[in-house]
Amino acid sequence: MEEIIRLDNIRFSYRDIEAIRDVSLTLPPGVFGLLGPNGAGKTTLMKLLLGFLQPSAGSGEILGQALGQKRKSLRRAIGYMPESDCLVPGMDAVSLTAYLGELSGMPRQEAMKRAHDVLYYVGLDESRYRLVETYSTGMKQRLKLAQALVHDPKLLLLDEPTSGMDPAGRKEMLELIRDIARKESLNIIISSHLLPDIETTCSQVVIMNKGRVVAEESIASLRKDNCDVYEIKVVNNREALLAALVAQGWGAKEKDQGVFHVMPPVGTAPAALFRAADACAAQVRHFRQSRTSLEDAFMDVIRGSDGN
Repeated sequence: MEEIIRLDNIRFSYRDIEAIRDVSLTLPPGVFGLLGPNGAGKTTLMKLLLGFLQPSAGSGEILGQALGQKRKSLRRAIGYMPESDCLVPGMDAVSLTAYLGELSGMPRQEAMKRAHDVLYYVGLDESRYRLVETYSTGMKQRLKLAQALVHDPKLLLLDEPTSGMDPAGRKEMLELIRDIARKESLNIIISSHLLPDIETTCSQVVIMNKGRVVAEESIASLRKDNCDVYEIKVVNNREALLAALVAQGWGAKEKDQGVFHVMPPVGTAPAALFRAADACAAQVRHFRQSRTSLEDAFMDVIRGSDGN
């Protein structure tokens, strides 16, 4: 399949609030991050892809099927992990997962077998007979992932998959997502406001702001080399070196504890830094060309789309 999603000038409004504005998007197979500030339209876009909402204008295709048509067959091909709880109190994990598999069109016996398999895969095999309301937040997130996988979908939509998880649980969830992408040849779209999660799991990103797609490119191209900024770490006489550089017209700013970004004047070679360090008896222990962080690149895109 050459593309998993194609959208042409999609629009959607909640009464007088335009949530999606002329979104055109073409995604090939792969793993994509969906980024944007609160209210950017990420969750609304996912609901449009699932057929929960109907666009007021525009057209599109998902997995070769027209947007808004044949919704039952389309949902059989899509696994959805919502941000909010989708768990039914009074049911144990294996019964709930199998039931949701049946709702996706699976025969009962196959759904039950598959439920046991996916619960083992996400690390809930020993807790599969516990009632879901007794689960911790991290266990509920794993269960939501299991129910999204149970019917063996072709496209997985994950909305804030690490929401509410502690650092250890978050790391394990991200490892699971990476493993799914490697082993299952699944197409995945991950919506998250946590940029490190996207950077860990995705190679491509779609950035939304105010209902529009404002960027669609690889993380590598966003995190481009910053050719006129250098990252340094200095021991011995650090303050003297920084003062000397500033006196020579360099810019200097502390980025992290003990790590500085320095910017030479136009036409000044980096070797001038080492001459200044020698004159100050300072030792440069770390020196490299700076790379734009994903957070900085994201903020640049958002500010640019706002006209700032």
